[in-house]
Formats: sequence, C-alpha cells, structure tokens
Amino acid sequence: MNGVVHMSMHDLQELSMLRCNLSGPLDPSLARLENLSVIVLDNNNLSSPVAETFSHFKNLKILRLYECELTGTFPQKIFNIRTLSYLDISWNNNLHGFLPEFPSSGSLYSLSVSHTNFSGPIPFSIGNMRNLSELDLSICGFNGIIPNSLSNLTKLSYLDLSLNSFTGPMTLFSVPKKLSHLGLSNNDLSGLIPSSHFEGMHNLFEIDLSYNSFTGSIPSSLFALPSLHQIKLSHKFSELDGFINVTSSTLEILDIMLPKIHSVSVTNADMFSFPYMEVLEMASCNLKTIPGFLKNCSSLVLLDLSDNQIQGIVPNWIWKLDNLVELNISHNFLTVLDLSINSISGTIPSCLMMMMNGTLEALNLKNNNLSGPIPNTVPVSCDGPIPKSLAYCSKLEVLDLGSNQITGGFPCFLKEISTLRVLILRNNKFQGSLKCLKANKTWEMLQIVDIAFNNFSGKLPRKYFTTWKRNITGNKEEAGSKFIEKQISSGNGLYYRDSITVSNKCQQMELVKILTIFTSIDFSSNHFDGPIPQDLMDWKELYVLNLSNNAFSGKIPPSIGNMRKLESLDLSQNSLSGEIPAQLASLSFLSYLNLSFNHLVGKIPTNNDGLYGPPLTKNPDHKEQELRIGRNEMLSYAVPLVFGTLLDRLQRIAQSAPTSF
Repeated sequence: MNGVVHMSMHDLQELSMLRCNLSGPLDPSLARLENLSVIVLDNNNLSSPVAETFSHFKNLKILRLYECELTGTFPQKIFNIRTLSYLDISWNNNLHGFLPEFPSSGSLYSLSVSHTNFSGPIPFSIGNMRNLSELDLSICGFNGIIPNSLSNLTKLSYLDLSLNSFTGPMTLFSVPKKLSHLGLSNNDLSGLIPSSHFEGMHNLFEIDLSYNSFTGSIPSSLFALPSLHQIKLSHKFSELDGFINVTSSTLEILDIMLPKIHSVSVTNADMFSFPYMEVLEMASCNLKTIPGFLKNCSSLVLLDLSDNQIQGIVPNWIWKLDNLVELNISHNFLTVLDLSINSISGTIPSCLMMMMNGTLEALNLKNNNLSGPIPNTVPVSCDGPIPKSLAYCSKLEVLDLGSNQITGGFPCFLKEISTLRVLILRNNKFQGSLKCLKANKTWEMLQIVDIAFNNFSGKLPRKYFTTWKRNITGNKEEAGSKFIEKQISSGNGLYYRDSITVSNKCQQMELVKILTIFTSIDFSSNHFDGPIPQDLMDWKELYVLNLSNNAFSGKIPPSIGNMRKLESLDLSQNSLSGEIPAQLASLSFLSYLNLSFNHLVGKIPTNNDGLYGPPLTKNPDHKEQELRIGRNEMLSYAVPLVFGTLLDRLQRIAQSAPTSF
C-alpha cells in the first residue's frame, strides 16, 4: 500500500478498503490523516508490521486489521488510544504482542486478538475496561491465572479464552452474569466448579468448558439456564449429576464426552423434549442404553453415542429422526442393527461389523442400493451377519442381502455355518455356478433359499441338494407354529424376530414372523440349464419350489410325487419337454401350479408346443377322440387357487404383525 496521501484528504475521517487486494507495507504518509476515526483494512495482504504511528490517531474509534498477514510486534500504545472503542487484529498468525496495562479511562467495547501469537498473562487492569462487551483472546499463547477482575466487566456478553494455557482453579475468578457466550476450552483449568458459578446467568446462550482438568461433578445449575442452546463439557469430569434436571428445552448442541465419568443417568430424562437439538455428542459416557429422550429430538442432525456400553438393540424410532445425517454408535455392545428399507448406496463398509466389538447378533441390510463385494472383515468372535470370515459366525441363522447390487460368486463359505436357516441373495448381481468344490459341510437347518433375479448359471450339481437335511427329513422337535427368533443377550426378555419377503404366485408376501416349519426354494430368473436334479425330488418337507425363467431342459422327474407337502410349484419359462408326470395329481396340498411356456407334450397347460385337450382344441392327429377331464386332468390349468393350508396361515400371520422391532 504505497503512495503519497494528498493534502486535500487531510480532513478524511473514515478509510475503508476492505478486500481491495492491497499488498506491501502501509505508507508512512497515512499518518498525516490525523482526523481518521475509522480504519478498515480487513482481508488484505499487507505482510508488514503495524507502525506505531497508528497510536497518533487521537480520534480513532475503530481499527480493523482482520486477516492482513501482519507481522512483527503489535504496538501496545494503540490499546491505550483514549477514543478507541473497537479493535480487531485477529487472524494474523505471525503477529506477536502482549496486552498492556489498561487505563481506567478506556473506551474499548470490543477487543479481538484471536488467532495471533499474543502471549503472556491477562493483566488485572483488564477490569478497568468497564465498557467492554466482547473479549476474544482465543487460540493465542496466553498463560497464567485468569484474573478475578473480569467480574468488574458488567457489560461483557462475549468472552472466549479457549485454546490457550490458562491454569488454576475456576474458583479464583467470577464470571460476569450477562454473558451470552463463554469459551474456556482447551486450557489447563482445574478443580471443582461451584454450583453458584452459573446461577443468575439468564442470558447464557453457549458455554464450552471442554478439555480442561476439572474434577468433581458438573453443577446442576448449568443445565437449568433458560437461554442455553449449546453446552460442551467433554473431558475430565467424574460425575454428571445435573442432567436429570434439564429444564432448557432450547438446547441445540450438547457435547458431554466424559471418559472418566462413572455413568450418565438419563433414566428420568425421557419426559423431556428438545425440539431444537441439532447436535448431541455423548461419547465415552458409560451409557448403558440409548437415551429414550432422543425420540423427541426431531431436529437432530448429528448424534454421537460412541465408546459407551450400550447393549441390545438400536431402536426403530432412531431411524425416524428425519433430519439425522450422521450417527456414530461405534465401540458399543449392540446386538441388533436394522438398516433395511432405506436408500443407502455404495459398498458395505468394512467397519460395519468391526465397530460392534463382536456382539452383533442381527444385521438387516435388505432393500437398499448397496453395491460391490461383501467385505471380508467380520471379526472371529462375531455371531452375526457378513462374509468370508462370516464363516466364523457360528450362530448365524438369517442372512438377508436381498435387493442390492452385490457382486461375486455364490458364497460357498456359508456352508460352514450349520445353523443357517434363511439365505436370501435375491435381486443382486451374483454370477457363476453353485458348485462348491471345497465345501464338505452340510446345511442341516437351511429351510428358505432365495437366489432369484441374479446371473447364476450352469447345471445344478446332482448331489447339491442332498446336504440340505432340513428339507429332506424335517425336524420333529420344531413341529407346530414356532418362529425363528433370537433372545437378546442383555437378558431383558426381549426377542428379535426376523422378517423376510417370499415370492409366490408372481406376488411378494412379507413374512413378519418366519415359521420354523416353512420351507421354500426360489431359483427363478437366473441362467441355470440342464435337467432338474433327481435329488431335489427327495425334499419331502418342501412347501414352495420356484425354478421359473431359466433354461432347464429334459423331463419333469416323475419322482416329483415324493414332495408330498408341496403347495406351490412354478417351472414356467424353461425348456422342459416330455409329458407332465401323472404323479403331480398325488400332491394333495398343491394349490398353485405353473408349467407354461415350456415344450411339454400331451394334455394340459397353455402356451406349450404340441399340447392339446381342454381348454385347447382337439388333437389334429386324433380327431375322433372324445375329450374327457378326469381327476388327473384337472391339472390342465396354471391353477390360480388361494394359497394352501400353510401359506394361508402365513398370510394371516403377516397381517397380524407385531409392533415390536
């Protein structure tokens, strides 16, 4: 900022050159403008020391040198200009200096030296600045004890001394009662905080006491302040006895990360409503449960409950907080996590299981937009869902990854999990064959398999189905209407019941309770070819079989008559040939049959080459043959009957869904 100030500007009173791309040192001739009362040079690149001649402006009221790349040592005499009421030299990281002894006649009402290299103690004479309403000394190098003379500043509304090296107990200084902002974080203040310290501070809007060395309890008077919107208390308090007495419904930000605290009692806080709460950080508070009052925090954007001792279930209502953007519940002891039916995209994060410390018992990711491979990061100690180390999850019963975009081959390592009952990979991008060359284990409990709408291909291995013992021999111990459910390990008597969606009669039906006797296979809409395996016909306990929309060929095995509990059979849209086996008529529970769009011959279904008989025309090669419909010929339609005995019961169960999770 070079050049000569013309004499015609001698009477200039205000100089404002905000963001003018000025560079270089201030020209000495500026001192000739001795009538200046306002100097505003914010956001320029002066890159020079402040000349002591600034102290010669006897009428100066406002001096703003915010973010000017100032260097050197700031002249102390400028602080003592009698008329100066506003001084801002903040965000000049290379500017050094010390606070002076302040005269009793000072006019300053706003002083900011934050983000500079100012250091040393705050002089006791700061109490002489009776008009001071804003004092910002944050992020500097100040040290020593905070002087008690601050209590003389009765007009002070903004005080920020954070990120310095102040020491000593808080009892040595009193806080002005008209404060709206108090920042004392990141110092080395110590000792107890008296309850009387915050009494009567009705204007206090935000307070930050975090990262000091305070001991004892947080006074309850702090939480009773009516105007309080932001509280930050993180670090070394050992007790929090005031939280249950919160009366300030105006809270927007609450940060009480307290690693040394025994526990935070929030039992009686459920009755409180915090409609304006946007940020809540309660990490390391030894919480045992997710606080119930959170369901009333409709404005919540960020919630951090990490590093606690929360057990059991993530409640469903937490996903109904419409404004919630960030949720951190890592490093707890959660057993159930349900993220289903959202719009979650991207890959499944590796940390999803690691963050649960091996306590996860139920994970639901269905109906999202997930893509990519399943991460191979499940810890050895985990009892709940997701791969290759998923094989270590020896208690896994239900794995539902349906309706995502997951890629890769068939997860053969799942055969290591003998407890698996339900496997749903439906509507993804899996590909390849179902051959598992190295897997010798059996799925003794597997009862529901749905891999429809993928890109699986090849022939079904001949002995592939012989290892699924549950569908061959059944389980007499589970006869009756029992459900797949998991008692939560916290011992509170709660059960987690899985729900799935099954496809039958070209419709989807949600089973909010899964009967242990219900069995179903859905391999539809893939690229399987070759014959239907003979071993599959030994599945005497199977209720639903859907192999439609593939490229199966050959004849329908006559031994299909062994599947005596079959209620729904769909073999449509394949390349099956030959006659429809008469043994189908012996399946007395069969209530849905679709064999259309194949190459079957003989009597019955529509849309197949070479078929004849009702409801079609006469066989042209047997014009004189009388058309008769007997018991066996009643299968000539893709029977659109109501689902049979078991499936009808499932429908009723679905309609009586429980309100629990």
